[in-house]
Amino acid sequence: MIALPIVGVSAADLTLRSAELSTEQKMERVLGASDAKLTASGMGAAIYQRPDGNGYAPAGGYDKYQPPKETDPKQLSSALPAGAQALKDSVGHAKVRTSHGLLETELRELDTHSPQVKGMLTLDRGRLPEAAGEAIATNAFLEKAGYFVGSTVTPRGGTTSYKIVGAYELPDGLGQAQITAPPGTLLEPLEKALTAAGNSGVRAEDSYLVKVGGDGFTWNMVKEANTKGVVVVSHAVMLDPPANSDVPLYRDLAENPSGNTAAMRATELAILATVVGLAMLEICLLAGPAFAVGARRSRRQLGLVGANGGDRRHIRAIVLSGGLVIGAASAVIGTAVGVALTLGLQPVLEERIGNRFGHFDVRPLELLGIGLLAVLTGLLAAVAPAVTASRQTVLASLTGRRGIRRANRVLPVIGLVAVGAGAAIALFGSVSDMGSVVVAGGSAIAELGIVALTPVLVGLFGRIGRWLPLSPRLALRDAVRNRGRTAPAVAAVLAAVAGTVAVATFQHSDELQDKRDYTASLPLGSGLAQVTENSAHKDVPAVREALAHHLPLALRADVDRLVVGKPGCDSWSDEPGCGRAEVITPKDQRCPLYEDGSDSFSVERRKALRADWRCQEGRHGTEFDAVVADEKLLTVLAVTDPGAASALKAGKAVSFDKRIVKDDKVTIRLITDPKAAMSVPSGQEPPGEEKVFAAYQAPAGADGYGLRLVLPARAAASAGLTTAPFGSYFTLDGTATSEQRQKLDGALDTMGLETVVTIEAGYQGGGGVALLALTVFAGLVTIGAAGIATGLAQADAEADLKTLAAVGAPPRVRRTLSGFQCGVVALMGVVLGTAAGILPAVGLRLTERREMQALYDEGVAQGNLAESAIAPYVPIAVPWETLGGLLIVVPLGAALLAALVTKSSGALARRAAG
Repeated sequence: MIALPIVGVSAADLTLRSAELSTEQKMERVLGASDAKLTASGMGAAIYQRPDGNGYAPAGGYDKYQPPKETDPKQLSSALPAGAQALKDSVGHAKVRTSHGLLETELRELDTHSPQVKGMLTLDRGRLPEAAGEAIATNAFLEKAGYFVGSTVTPRGGTTSYKIVGAYELPDGLGQAQITAPPGTLLEPLEKALTAAGNSGVRAEDSYLVKVGGDGFTWNMVKEANTKGVVVVSHAVMLDPPANSDVPLYRDLAENPSGNTAAMRATELAILATVVGLAMLEICLLAGPAFAVGARRSRRQLGLVGANGGDRRHIRAIVLSGGLVIGAASAVIGTAVGVALTLGLQPVLEERIGNRFGHFDVRPLELLGIGLLAVLTGLLAAVAPAVTASRQTVLASLTGRRGIRRANRVLPVIGLVAVGAGAAIALFGSVSDMGSVVVAGGSAIAELGIVALTPVLVGLFGRIGRWLPLSPRLALRDAVRNRGRTAPAVAAVLAAVAGTVAVATFQHSDELQDKRDYTASLPLGSGLAQVTENSAHKDVPAVREALAHHLPLALRADVDRLVVGKPGCDSWSDEPGCGRAEVITPKDQRCPLYEDGSDSFSVERRKALRADWRCQEGRHGTEFDAVVADEKLLTVLAVTDPGAASALKAGKAVSFDKRIVKDDKVTIRLITDPKAAMSVPSGQEPPGEEKVFAAYQAPAGADGYGLRLVLPARAAASAGLTTAPFGSYFTLDGTATSEQRQKLDGALDTMGLETVVTIEAGYQGGGGVALLALTVFAGLVTIGAAGIATGLAQADAEADLKTLAAVGAPPRVRRTLSGFQCGVVALMGVVLGTAAGILPAVGLRLTERREMQALYDEGVAQGNLAESAIAPYVPIAVPWETLGGLLIVVPLGAALLAALVTKSSGALARRAAG
């Protein structure tokens, strides 16, 4: 019990320390043998940066920053020092065809033969690429793609295939799917192929690995590069960072160099101390009875010590020494096993965290501290048994009689006070601004009070024994008579169950809140199959056919999107040849809060505008709010208004947002220059051709589920609009089975398309598995603690069992008694833990309710929310199924398990006198 946590803690310490890299190791993985890495910031102007390059801001601050209209393509190369050795490193992202479909992959162009690359990647097998058409891939890519060295890969949209001639790994990204090829052979050909097909390019990001020699890339050189908008990671600066006063980002912009690190560190230490303290308490509660039974078995030896002149101090010292020895042995064994496990499982641990260890870092002082924690735990667990043993008289110890023990009257009083004070603190925290921290602290105090009250509560349970049959009555009375071993086990079960009940109650209540706040994305039983890549518009018909083939469709409504420029462009791309279509809201029908800014209105005016129909926003959203479709779409969306269907058949657009309709017309603006549109000052209309359509406004009860406008194909064609398919809405005939969904997913995966298929099935709670896991965890702890108490009870009550056998009790009585002993301990712990766990859950939910209500009231008072907005709903609900499992199934299972593993007969022996 003591060694096992030490194994975990020592292994965790070794893993964390080994995963921590020195500055030299970090720089080797980022820079290789280079002195610095230069990357364009994207600001297009001078910047200030942190010394480590992990943060930057425009020089002078964001208030004075004006982004340039055009980006200088030579910005990065102009920052290279004269005479420096520069190695270009280009990275882009694209989907690569694999044996399973498509895989999002990082594509890299880098001269892997350069000495500057040493340390950045590790060749595992094969060789480095030497010519065009050759590439190397990470082990992670090969595993995910189902490829091997010698396979051929082709990026989607590309016309060139590449032979994988080697496999490598990134020491800081073992799970990264990446392909690396010689410069100019991968990204540039793919860019040309995609552009020629009318699709968006790769958008490669370039950086330069620089070697300057001498003192390296100094801080002054970094600041010089910053004036050109370039971010630098420098080996020399990382080894010898400048003073904060010499960092413009800290000096001129008053940015905190440490942020909230100190506060976060203090919080982390507080949490760690709490976890360690609770873990030690749990271990002491479980290990304490074992020391008590050991001391009782040694009472004759302890009595002889007393008979030969030893006093109570010597008795306590002997028992405490046993705890000390066991704690020390647990420390040695646990630490040794932890080190061995970490060393043996190092490759698995590295794969798990995604990084290679810098080196196996063993810190003796930290392991010694962990070992001392085990010694302290063993010592604390032996304190109560040592005090109890020292109070035994010499005569009672030598004769084996237990004598009459007086109950401790101080501890229950302390426990009762702690329960009352903790409950009061928790409830105070739920209504005060101190919040959840106070609630958690008060709940912890109350739980400790219940632990202190456990002996008294166990005694109260004994009063129901008179109504029980023989075996459970004997088990209950034995537990009550021997509270020294029963109470700690019950307290251990209590602590585990209390935490489980608290989390389960909070999560169950939160799930009910989510269910009430849930917003359906479509009518129940309807769905949407959408190809999320605009460049795959030619493959949409195949997706529609797969949808009809694998799902039981009652109706399918195919939808197209409006296209401006190349059909393969991303929806919000600003690349040349790309554009977008926007549904225009007339100026007088736009919400003033969004046009002029809410700060320009008084509070009363904001409140009035929040109730204005122009400022009412829907709860749904979709990527394309204007689509081209026929009346089938209205059926899928459960729009029953006959006028809407008639309008579409007649060639009119149907609007679900009355703000965009004026004089029975809607306007769509075709923006062919997205960059120019973004640079238009606020309040002015972006340039673009406008198309006007006759429109029918759907009634207020009709929901477009994020769609604002539906255009009939005839109207779009008459206006000269270009369209491209992107998916289908559909309604199921019944429900889709798991087998049907899997077949559809398999077909889409074979096509290699990024397709999202959503089917509205109503609210689907996600907490069932978590609640089950919590119940199983609490059950395991309960069975473990109850089993320990049962084993100790059997060892301690061996004389009673011999008496039962001597007087002719049936063999099954021994097994039945054992089962009831385990079940009694489990039941008492579960009942008390359930009662203790409700308090923190209620307190935390009350705190959340108060905070959400305060935010709602403040939003309404400030005019940021309409008074008609949905008020916060924070219920408090008890998970009766979870509690039923804990209160019935767990004790019953513990009793049956104990009965099954107990021998039904024991050796008949003479009972010792006394």
